[in-house]
Amino acid sequence: TGPAAQPTSLVAVVSAPSTTAAGIATPGIATIFDYSGDTWMAQASIGPDPYTFALDSAGNTGYTINSNKTISAFPVSKSVKDSDVESTTLPGTANPLNLYMTVSALWAADLDGNVADAFIGNPETYLRPVPLAPTPVFVAGPGSNAQRIFGISQGNSQGEDISSPVQCNVSPTTAPFGEADVIESSSYTVDSVKISLGKCPVYAVESSDGQRLFVLNRGSDTVSVINTQTGLLNNCKQFVDSNTGRTVTCHSTLPLSQAALNATDAPANCNLTSDPTCSLPADGGLTAAAGPVYAEYNTATGQLVIANYDGGTISIIDVSLDMYGNDSAAFGTTYTVPVGKNPASVTVLYDGSRAYTANQSDQTVSIVNLSSHTVVGTLPVTGYPRTVASTQNSSYGKVYVASPNSNVLTIIRTDEDTVNTAPTVQGHIVDVRVSTQNAVKGNSNTVSRRPGYGQPCNLPPSQLATDSTLTLKLCQQQP
Repeated sequence: TGPAAQPTSLVAVVSAPSTTAAGIATPGIATIFDYSGDTWMAQASIGPDPYTFALDSAGNTGYTINSNKTISAFPVSKSVKDSDVESTTLPGTANPLNLYMTVSALWAADLDGNVADAFIGNPETYLRPVPLAPTPVFVAGPGSNAQRIFGISQGNSQGEDISSPVQCNVSPTTAPFGEADVIESSSYTVDSVKISLGKCPVYAVESSDGQRLFVLNRGSDTVSVINTQTGLLNNCKQFVDSNTGRTVTCHSTLPLSQAALNATDAPANCNLTSDPTCSLPADGGLTAAAGPVYAEYNTATGQLVIANYDGGTISIIDVSLDMYGNDSAAFGTTYTVPVGKNPASVTVLYDGSRAYTANQSDQTVSIVNLSSHTVVGTLPVTGYPRTVASTQNSSYGKVYVASPNSNVLTIIRTDEDTVNTAPTVQGHIVDVRVSTQNAVKGNSNTVSRRPGYGQPCNLPPSQLATDSTLTLKLCQQQP
Protein backbone atom coordinates (compact mmCIF):
# COMPACT_ATOMS: atom_id res chain seq x y z
CA THR A 1 0.00 0.00 0.00
CA GLY A 2 1.13 3.52 -0.74
CA PRO A 3 1.40 6.50 1.57
CA ALA A 4 -1.68 8.12 3.05
CA ALA A 5 -3.50 10.58 0.83
CA GLN A 6 -2.54 14.22 1.21
CA PRO A 7 -5.08 16.49 2.94
CA THR A 8 -7.66 18.22 0.78
CA SER A 9 -7.01 21.92 0.94
CA LEU A 10 -6.89 24.64 -1.68
CA VAL A 11 -5.10 27.96 -1.65
CA ALA A 12 -6.68 30.97 -3.37
CA VAL A 13 -4.43 33.84 -4.44
CA VAL A 14 -5.85 37.11 -5.78
CA SER A 15 -3.46 39.30 -7.74
CA ALA A 16 -3.71 42.62 -9.55
CA PRO A 17 -1.74 43.01 -12.79
CA SER A 18 -0.39 46.48 -13.49
CA THR A 19 -2.56 49.06 -15.19
CA THR A 20 -2.09 49.68 -18.89
CA ALA A 21 -0.09 52.56 -20.33
CA ALA A 22 -3.34 54.50 -20.65
CA GLY A 23 -4.02 54.07 -16.93
CA ILE A 24 -6.83 51.57 -17.47
CA ALA A 25 -7.22 48.97 -14.74
CA THR A 26 -6.76 45.43 -16.03
CA PRO A 27 -8.73 42.39 -14.79
CA GLY A 28 -7.59 40.83 -11.57
CA ILE A 29 -6.61 37.17 -11.42
CA ALA A 30 -7.73 34.42 -9.04
CA THR A 31 -5.22 31.55 -8.97
CA ILE A 32 -5.92 28.24 -7.22
CA PHE A 33 -3.12 26.08 -5.81
CA ASP A 34 -3.47 22.59 -4.36
CA TYR A 35 -2.01 21.89 -0.92
CA SER A 36 -0.65 18.58 -2.22
CA GLY A 37 2.45 19.24 -4.25
CA ASP A 38 1.94 23.03 -4.29
CA THR A 39 0.41 22.54 -7.72
CA TRP A 40 -1.04 25.37 -9.80
CA MET A 41 -4.53 24.07 -10.62
CA ALA A 42 -6.65 26.77 -12.25
CA GLN A 43 -6.96 30.47 -12.95
CA ALA A 44 -9.82 32.89 -13.69
CA SER A 45 -10.18 36.59 -14.48
CA ILE A 46 -12.14 38.65 -11.96
CA GLY A 47 -13.05 42.35 -11.73
CA PRO A 48 -10.50 45.09 -12.53
CA ASP A 49 -7.91 46.10 -9.95
CA PRO A 50 -9.22 44.09 -6.95
CA TYR A 51 -8.13 45.60 -3.64
CA THR A 52 -9.49 43.29 -0.93
CA PHE A 53 -10.31 39.56 -0.76
CA ALA A 54 -12.01 37.08 1.56
CA LEU A 55 -13.49 33.56 1.60
CA ASP A 56 -16.76 32.26 2.99
CA SER A 57 -16.88 30.01 6.07
CA ALA A 58 -16.96 26.82 4.00
CA GLY A 59 -13.91 27.86 2.02
CA ASN A 60 -15.86 27.33 -1.19
CA THR A 61 -16.32 30.85 -2.56
CA GLY A 62 -14.01 33.84 -2.78
CA TYR A 63 -15.11 37.47 -2.94
CA THR A 64 -13.21 40.58 -4.04
CA ILE A 65 -14.05 44.28 -4.15
CA ASN A 66 -12.88 45.84 -7.41
CA SER A 67 -12.02 49.36 -8.50
CA ASN A 68 -15.07 49.60 -10.80
CA LYS A 69 -17.44 49.30 -7.81
CA THR A 70 -18.24 45.64 -8.29
CA ILE A 71 -17.90 42.53 -6.15
CA SER A 72 -16.58 39.42 -7.87
CA ALA A 73 -17.51 35.96 -6.59
CA PHE A 74 -15.62 32.87 -7.76
CA PRO A 75 -15.61 29.21 -6.69
CA VAL A 76 -12.46 28.01 -4.96
CA SER A 77 -12.16 24.99 -7.20
CA LYS A 78 -9.49 23.05 -9.06
CA SER A 79 -11.41 23.71 -12.27
CA VAL A 80 -12.50 27.34 -11.89
CA LYS A 81 -12.67 29.32 -15.13
CA ASP A 82 -13.72 32.78 -16.30
CA SER A 83 -17.32 31.75 -16.94
CA ASP A 84 -17.68 30.70 -13.27
CA VAL A 85 -17.03 34.23 -12.00
CA GLU A 86 -20.13 36.22 -11.01
CA SER A 87 -20.32 39.97 -10.54
CA THR A 88 -22.45 42.17 -8.27
CA THR A 89 -22.70 45.90 -8.91
CA LEU A 90 -22.44 48.18 -5.89
CA PRO A 91 -24.37 51.44 -5.50
CA GLY A 92 -22.74 54.17 -7.59
CA THR A 93 -21.42 56.13 -4.62
CA ALA A 94 -20.33 53.12 -2.56
CA ASN A 95 -16.90 53.20 -0.91
CA PRO A 96 -16.51 49.78 0.74
CA LEU A 97 -13.51 48.91 2.90
CA ASN A 98 -13.92 45.30 3.97
CA LEU A 99 -15.97 42.18 3.26
CA TYR A 100 -17.46 39.72 5.75
CA MET A 101 -19.51 36.59 5.01
CA THR A 102 -22.08 34.66 6.97
CA VAL A 103 -23.92 31.62 5.67
CA SER A 104 -26.93 33.76 4.75
CA ALA A 105 -25.48 37.15 3.80
CA LEU A 106 -22.50 39.10 2.52
CA TRP A 107 -21.62 42.35 4.30
CA ALA A 108 -19.41 45.31 3.36
CA ALA A 109 -18.36 48.19 5.61
CA ASP A 110 -19.17 51.23 3.46
CA LEU A 111 -17.88 54.75 4.08
CA ASP A 112 -20.58 56.23 1.84
CA GLY A 113 -23.28 57.18 4.30
CA ASN A 114 -21.48 55.35 7.14
CA VAL A 115 -23.34 52.08 6.68
CA ALA A 116 -22.92 48.34 6.42
CA ASP A 117 -24.17 47.14 3.04
CA ALA A 118 -26.06 43.82 3.17
CA PHE A 119 -26.20 41.44 0.19
CA ILE A 120 -28.23 38.22 -0.03
CA GLY A 121 -28.95 35.51 -2.58
CA ASN A 122 -26.82 33.80 -5.20
CA PRO A 123 -25.45 35.69 -6.98
CA GLU A 124 -25.37 38.26 -4.18
CA THR A 125 -27.93 41.03 -4.57
CA TYR A 126 -27.79 44.36 -2.75
CA LEU A 127 -30.46 44.33 -0.04
CA ARG A 128 -30.15 47.43 2.13
CA PRO A 129 -27.78 49.71 4.05
CA VAL A 130 -27.60 49.45 7.85
CA PRO A 131 -26.55 52.74 9.55
CA LEU A 132 -23.41 52.69 11.70
CA ALA A 133 -21.24 55.21 13.56
CA PRO A 134 -18.90 57.42 11.45
CA THR A 135 -16.09 55.73 9.47
CA PRO A 136 -17.17 52.08 9.61
CA VAL A 137 -14.09 50.03 8.78
CA PHE A 138 -15.11 46.51 9.69
CA VAL A 139 -18.07 44.14 9.98
CA ALA A 140 -17.33 41.00 11.97
CA GLY A 141 -18.91 38.00 13.63
CA PRO A 142 -19.07 34.23 13.18
CA GLY A 143 -18.88 32.67 9.74
CA SER A 144 -22.05 30.72 10.47
CA ASN A 145 -25.46 32.25 11.05
CA ALA A 146 -25.63 34.26 14.26
CA GLN A 147 -28.16 36.33 16.12
CA ARG A 148 -25.80 39.30 16.19
CA ILE A 149 -22.94 40.67 14.14
CA PHE A 150 -20.97 43.82 14.82
CA GLY A 151 -20.12 46.94 12.86
CA ILE A 152 -16.79 48.45 13.95
CA SER A 153 -16.30 52.21 13.44
CA GLN A 154 -13.38 54.53 14.13
CA GLY A 155 -15.75 57.35 15.06
CA ASN A 156 -18.63 57.35 17.51
CA SER A 157 -22.23 58.42 17.93
CA GLN A 158 -21.14 61.63 19.68
CA GLY A 159 -19.94 62.91 16.30
CA GLU A 160 -16.20 62.40 16.92
CA ASP A 161 -14.37 60.96 13.93
CA ILE A 162 -10.87 60.51 12.56
CA SER A 163 -9.42 63.51 10.74
CA SER A 164 -8.05 61.64 7.72
CA PRO A 165 -7.99 58.10 6.25
CA VAL A 166 -4.36 57.61 7.32
CA GLN A 167 -4.56 59.10 10.82
CA CYS A 168 -4.73 55.64 12.35
CA ASN A 169 -1.59 54.68 10.37
CA VAL A 170 0.59 57.64 11.32
CA SER A 171 -0.89 59.01 14.56
CA PRO A 172 -3.33 56.50 16.05
CA THR A 173 -2.99 57.78 19.63
CA THR A 174 -4.54 61.14 18.67
CA ALA A 175 -7.70 59.62 17.22
CA PRO A 176 -11.07 59.56 19.01
CA PHE A 177 -12.50 56.45 20.62
CA GLY A 178 -14.23 54.01 18.29
CA GLU A 179 -17.58 52.29 18.57
CA ALA A 180 -19.15 48.91 17.92
CA ASP A 181 -22.76 48.80 16.77
CA VAL A 182 -24.76 45.60 17.26
CA ILE A 183 -26.61 44.46 14.13
CA GLU A 184 -29.51 42.05 14.61
CA SER A 185 -29.09 39.57 11.75
CA SER A 186 -32.76 38.61 11.40
CA SER A 187 -34.09 42.16 11.02
CA TYR A 188 -31.02 44.02 9.66
CA THR A 189 -31.47 46.64 12.38
CA VAL A 190 -29.05 48.20 14.88
CA ASP A 191 -29.54 48.01 18.64
CA SER A 192 -29.80 51.23 20.60
CA VAL A 193 -26.87 50.32 22.87
CA LYS A 194 -23.52 51.59 21.58
CA ILE A 195 -20.34 49.78 22.66
CA SER A 196 -17.39 52.06 23.38
CA LEU A 197 -14.04 50.85 22.01
CA GLY A 198 -10.47 52.09 22.18
CA LYS A 199 -8.79 54.47 19.75
CA CYS A 200 -8.47 53.37 16.12
CA PRO A 201 -10.13 49.93 16.13
CA VAL A 202 -8.72 48.17 13.05
CA TYR A 203 -9.59 44.46 13.25
CA ALA A 204 -11.88 42.04 15.06
CA VAL A 205 -11.95 38.27 15.46
CA GLU A 206 -14.48 36.01 17.18
CA SER A 207 -13.80 32.94 19.29
CA SER A 208 -14.75 29.66 17.65
CA ASP A 209 -17.53 29.06 20.19
CA GLY A 210 -19.10 32.40 19.20
CA GLN A 211 -19.19 33.74 22.78
CA ARG A 212 -16.58 36.51 22.57
CA LEU A 213 -15.56 39.10 19.96
CA PHE A 214 -12.09 40.61 20.29
CA VAL A 215 -11.56 44.08 18.79
CA LEU A 216 -7.99 45.35 18.27
CA ASN A 217 -7.53 49.05 19.10
CA ARG A 218 -4.29 50.20 17.49
CA GLY A 219 -4.34 53.68 19.05
CA SER A 220 -4.97 52.46 22.61
CA ASP A 221 -2.79 49.30 22.53
CA THR A 222 -5.76 47.32 23.83
CA VAL A 223 -8.22 44.60 22.97
CA SER A 224 -11.89 45.28 23.67
CA VAL A 225 -13.71 42.09 24.67
CA ILE A 226 -17.39 41.90 23.69
CA ASN A 227 -19.75 39.28 25.09
CA THR A 228 -21.66 38.32 21.95
CA GLN A 229 -24.44 36.67 23.96
CA THR A 230 -25.41 39.95 25.62
CA GLY A 231 -24.23 42.33 22.90
CA LEU A 232 -22.26 44.30 25.51
CA LEU A 233 -18.70 44.69 26.70
CA ASN A 234 -17.58 41.69 28.74
CA ASN A 235 -18.03 43.50 32.04
CA CYS A 236 -19.42 42.55 35.43
CA LYS A 237 -18.88 42.90 39.14
CA GLN A 238 -16.80 40.10 40.60
CA PHE A 239 -19.00 37.27 41.75
CA VAL A 240 -18.65 33.78 43.18
CA ASP A 241 -19.79 31.07 40.78
CA SER A 242 -22.26 28.89 42.68
CA ASN A 243 -21.29 25.88 40.55
CA THR A 244 -17.54 26.00 41.20
CA GLY A 245 -17.09 28.29 44.19
CA ARG A 246 -14.58 30.28 42.11
CA THR A 247 -14.46 34.07 42.11
CA VAL A 248 -15.15 35.20 38.55
CA THR A 249 -13.82 38.40 37.00
CA CYS A 250 -15.05 39.64 33.60
CA HIS A 251 -12.36 41.20 31.43
CA SER A 252 -13.65 44.00 29.19
CA THR A 253 -10.22 45.27 28.11
CA LEU A 254 -6.89 43.51 27.63
CA PRO A 255 -3.74 45.70 27.67
CA LEU A 256 -0.93 45.05 25.18
CA SER A 257 1.66 47.65 26.24
CA GLN A 258 2.98 49.22 29.42
CA ALA A 259 1.05 52.42 28.77
CA ALA A 260 -2.17 50.47 28.26
CA LEU A 261 -1.46 48.41 31.36
CA ASN A 262 -1.22 51.55 33.48
CA ALA A 263 -4.66 52.62 32.25
CA THR A 264 -6.44 49.26 32.58
CA ASP A 265 -6.63 46.22 34.80
CA ALA A 266 -3.52 44.03 34.91
CA PRO A 267 -3.55 40.64 33.16
CA ALA A 268 -4.38 37.58 35.22
CA ASN A 269 -1.63 36.29 37.48
CA CYS A 270 0.71 33.55 36.35
CA ASN A 271 3.54 31.68 37.97
CA LEU A 272 6.72 33.68 37.31
CA THR A 273 8.85 31.04 39.00
CA SER A 274 7.91 28.33 36.56
CA ASP A 275 7.40 30.63 33.56
CA PRO A 276 9.33 33.93 33.69
CA THR A 277 8.13 34.97 30.24
CA CYS A 278 4.68 35.97 31.50
CA SER A 279 4.10 39.64 30.85
CA LEU A 280 3.38 41.01 34.31
CA PRO A 281 4.47 44.49 35.45
CA ALA A 282 7.11 42.99 37.77
CA ASP A 283 8.57 41.08 34.85
CA GLY A 284 8.58 44.01 32.45
CA GLY A 285 7.33 41.81 29.65
CA LEU A 286 5.00 44.33 28.06
CA THR A 287 6.73 46.67 25.61
CA ALA A 288 6.37 50.44 25.56
CA ALA A 289 4.12 50.32 22.49
CA ALA A 290 2.17 47.65 20.62
CA GLY A 291 -0.05 48.84 17.77
CA PRO A 292 -2.16 45.70 17.20
CA VAL A 293 -3.32 45.20 13.59
CA TYR A 294 -4.22 41.51 13.15
CA ALA A 295 -5.06 38.44 15.26
CA GLU A 296 -6.07 34.80 15.12
CA TYR A 297 -8.03 32.81 17.67
CA ASN A 298 -6.76 29.28 18.20
CA THR A 299 -9.40 26.75 19.21
CA ALA A 300 -6.97 24.07 20.43
CA THR A 301 -5.41 26.32 23.10
CA GLY A 302 -8.08 28.96 23.68
CA GLN A 303 -5.51 31.65 22.87
CA LEU A 304 -5.66 34.92 20.99
CA VAL A 305 -2.41 35.62 19.10
CA ILE A 306 -1.95 39.24 18.01
CA ALA A 307 0.50 40.91 15.60
CA ASN A 308 1.66 44.23 17.11
CA TYR A 309 2.85 46.26 14.12
CA ASP A 310 4.27 49.25 16.00
CA GLY A 311 5.92 47.28 18.80
CA GLY A 312 7.54 44.53 16.72
CA THR A 313 6.00 41.84 18.92
CA ILE A 314 3.20 39.32 19.13
CA SER A 315 0.93 38.98 22.16
CA ILE A 316 -0.21 35.50 23.21
CA ILE A 317 -3.26 35.82 25.46
CA ASP A 318 -5.26 33.16 27.26
CA VAL A 319 -8.93 33.88 26.52
CA SER A 320 -10.35 30.51 27.55
CA LEU A 321 -13.76 30.16 29.21
CA ASP A 322 -14.94 27.73 31.85
CA MET A 323 -17.68 25.19 31.21
CA TYR A 324 -20.33 27.73 32.23
CA GLY A 325 -19.22 30.40 29.75
CA ASN A 326 -17.44 32.59 32.31
CA ASP A 327 -13.90 33.92 31.88
CA SER A 328 -11.54 31.21 33.13
CA ALA A 329 -9.15 31.80 36.01
CA ALA A 330 -6.32 32.24 33.49
CA PHE A 331 -8.25 34.60 31.18
CA GLY A 332 -6.05 37.58 30.29
CA THR A 333 -2.69 35.95 31.00
CA THR A 334 -0.42 37.59 28.42
CA TYR A 335 2.94 36.67 26.94
CA THR A 336 4.80 39.16 24.74
CA VAL A 337 7.35 37.83 22.24
CA PRO A 338 9.64 40.15 20.21
CA VAL A 339 9.65 39.18 16.52
CA GLY A 340 10.77 41.09 13.41
CA LYS A 341 10.13 44.72 12.53
CA ASN A 342 6.52 45.68 11.74
CA PRO A 343 4.70 42.32 11.90
CA ALA A 344 1.68 42.96 9.65
CA SER A 345 -0.07 39.64 10.30
CA VAL A 346 0.26 36.33 12.11
CA THR A 347 -1.02 32.80 11.59
CA VAL A 348 -1.25 29.98 14.13
CA LEU A 349 -0.98 26.30 13.29
CA TYR A 350 -4.22 24.46 13.97
CA ASP A 351 -2.72 22.47 16.87
CA GLY A 352 -1.58 25.69 18.58
CA SER A 353 2.09 24.72 18.60
CA ARG A 354 3.62 27.56 16.56
CA ALA A 355 2.86 30.98 15.14
CA TYR A 356 4.33 32.59 12.01
CA THR A 357 4.55 36.36 11.53
CA ALA A 358 4.89 38.44 8.35
CA ASN A 359 7.55 41.00 9.29
CA GLN A 360 6.97 43.67 6.68
CA SER A 361 10.04 45.89 7.16
CA ASP A 362 12.47 43.00 7.78
CA GLN A 363 11.27 40.99 4.76
CA THR A 364 11.21 37.93 7.03
CA VAL A 365 8.92 35.44 8.73
CA SER A 366 9.45 34.74 12.43
CA ILE A 367 8.60 31.27 13.79
CA VAL A 368 7.38 31.34 17.41
CA ASN A 369 7.02 28.35 19.72
CA LEU A 370 3.77 28.99 21.56
CA SER A 371 4.69 26.72 24.48
CA SER A 372 8.07 28.28 25.31
CA HIS A 373 7.02 31.72 23.98
CA THR A 374 10.29 32.09 22.09
CA VAL A 375 11.34 32.69 18.48
CA VAL A 376 12.77 29.43 17.15
CA GLY A 377 13.55 30.49 13.60
CA THR A 378 13.58 33.31 11.06
CA LEU A 379 13.18 32.88 7.30
CA PRO A 380 13.80 35.51 4.58
CA VAL A 381 11.03 35.90 2.00
CA THR A 382 10.55 37.78 -1.25
CA GLY A 383 9.12 41.30 -0.99
CA TYR A 384 7.62 43.04 2.02
CA PRO A 385 5.24 40.40 3.44
CA ARG A 386 1.80 41.50 4.58
CA THR A 387 -0.16 38.23 4.78
CA VAL A 388 0.53 34.78 6.24
CA ALA A 389 -2.01 31.93 6.14
CA SER A 390 -1.64 28.30 7.18
CA THR A 391 -3.07 24.82 6.70
CA GLN A 392 -2.09 21.96 9.01
CA ASN A 393 -2.91 18.27 9.19
CA SER A 394 -1.38 16.31 12.09
CA SER A 395 2.27 17.37 12.44
CA TYR A 396 2.54 18.43 8.82
CA GLY A 397 1.38 21.71 7.37
CA LYS A 398 2.23 24.68 5.17
CA VAL A 399 2.40 28.42 5.61
CA TYR A 400 1.71 30.76 2.69
CA VAL A 401 3.37 34.18 2.65
CA ALA A 402 2.29 37.01 0.31
CA SER A 403 3.84 40.41 -0.36
CA PRO A 404 1.84 43.10 -2.21
CA ASN A 405 4.95 44.33 -4.04
CA SER A 406 5.72 40.88 -5.44
CA ASN A 407 4.19 38.15 -7.60
CA VAL A 408 5.87 35.41 -5.53
CA LEU A 409 3.93 33.18 -3.13
CA THR A 410 6.39 31.81 -0.57
CA ILE A 411 5.39 28.37 0.77
CA ILE A 412 6.93 27.09 4.04
CA ARG A 413 6.86 23.45 5.16
CA THR A 414 6.08 23.32 8.87
CA ASP A 415 7.65 19.92 9.53
CA GLU A 416 11.04 21.36 8.59
CA ASP A 417 10.32 25.12 8.84
CA THR A 418 12.03 25.68 5.52
CA VAL A 419 10.90 27.35 2.32
CA ASN A 420 9.44 24.55 0.25
CA THR A 421 8.84 26.42 -2.99
CA ALA A 422 7.99 29.89 -4.30
CA PRO A 423 5.59 29.82 -7.28
CA THR A 424 4.64 33.02 -9.10
CA VAL A 425 1.30 34.44 -10.21
CA GLN A 426 0.30 37.17 -12.65
CA GLY A 427 0.68 40.62 -11.11
CA HIS A 428 1.25 41.67 -7.53
CA ILE A 429 -0.52 39.66 -4.83
CA VAL A 430 -3.48 41.38 -3.17
CA ASP A 431 -4.10 38.63 -0.61
CA VAL A 432 -4.10 34.88 -0.05
CA ARG A 433 -6.52 32.59 1.81
CA VAL A 434 -6.72 28.84 2.44
CA SER A 435 -9.96 26.86 2.12
CA THR A 436 -9.41 25.21 5.50
CA GLN A 437 -7.05 25.63 8.45
CA ASN A 438 -7.24 21.98 9.54
CA ALA A 439 -7.00 20.43 6.05
CA VAL A 440 -10.41 18.82 6.57
CA LYS A 441 -13.21 21.38 6.35
CA GLY A 442 -14.25 24.90 7.21
CA ASN A 443 -12.59 28.31 7.03
CA SER A 444 -12.48 30.51 10.14
CA ASN A 445 -11.09 33.62 8.43
CA THR A 446 -14.15 35.14 6.73
CA VAL A 447 -13.11 38.81 6.59
CA SER A 448 -10.86 40.89 4.35
CA ARG A 449 -8.34 43.66 5.00
CA ARG A 450 -7.64 46.79 2.97
CA PRO A 451 -4.57 49.00 3.48
CA GLY A 452 -5.23 52.31 5.22
CA TYR A 453 -7.48 53.30 8.12
CA GLY A 454 -4.95 51.74 10.50
CA GLN A 455 -4.29 48.57 8.52
CA PRO A 456 -0.64 48.33 7.34
CA CYS A 457 0.02 49.85 3.96
CA ASN A 458 1.21 47.80 1.00
CA LEU A 459 4.78 48.84 1.76
CA PRO A 460 6.53 49.57 5.08
CA PRO A 461 6.77 53.21 6.19
CA SER A 462 10.36 53.62 4.95
CA GLN A 463 9.35 52.58 1.43
CA LEU A 464 6.17 54.57 0.99
CA ALA A 465 7.38 58.02 0.00
CA THR A 466 10.44 60.22 -0.25
CA ASP A 467 8.69 63.01 1.67
CA SER A 468 6.72 63.00 4.89
CA THR A 469 3.30 63.12 3.22
CA LEU A 470 1.37 59.85 3.38
CA THR A 471 -1.84 59.73 1.36
CA LEU A 472 -4.46 57.01 1.27
CA LYS A 473 -3.75 56.44 -2.42
CA LEU A 474 -0.05 55.99 -1.70
CA CYS A 475 -0.85 53.63 1.14
CA GLN A 476 -3.18 51.46 -0.90
CA GLN A 477 -1.54 51.50 -4.31
CA GLN A 478 0.12 48.42 -5.73
CA PRO A 479 3.79 49.05 -6.56
